[in-house]
Amino acid sequence: MTVKFCTSVLLVNNIKDSREFYEDILNQTVEIDHGECIGFVGGFSIWQIEHAYEIMAKKFSNSSVGNENGHFELYFESDDLDDMHKKLTAKKVEFVHDMIEQPWGQRVFRIYDPDKHMVELGEPMTAVIKRYLNQRMTPIEVAKRTSMPLEIVQTMVIETK
Repeated sequence: MTVKFCTSVLLVNNIKDSREFYEDILNQTVEIDHGECIGFVGGFSIWQIEHAYEIMAKKFSNSSVGNENGHFELYFESDDLDDMHKKLTAKKVEFVHDMIEQPWGQRVFRIYDPDKHMVELGEPMTAVIKRYLNQRMTPIEVAKRTSMPLEIVQTMVIETK
């Protein structure tokens, strides 16, 4: 079972202002845009904080999250998310929330590390794309559903044949 660090996530108060800051001032390039969640080339993301909390189905107070303001998490991907979930459950790791499906179709869950920092574990988007293609969705439908560029989805079509 492989677990790969993928990105740091900043939960921001205003996604538009933060995107503008990172794009226009720090010259970062948007790699993926889910609207309320934006990933930049190089491996960090910003999330609109209310949207993130809504997805997590839980509101956090500063006292419930170890870092100063609860606006930070580490993100990992696992090629066997279900086994990771079972392993962490067996080890009695504290969950922020159980397995959920993000609006773009990716399955994830969040846990706390020993210092109460949030850690998200998710399935790779390649797995999400393959799942939808196996459900006989067209590449255009998959691209729309996942907010992934059509070129990436079409690459996955070729790889799954």
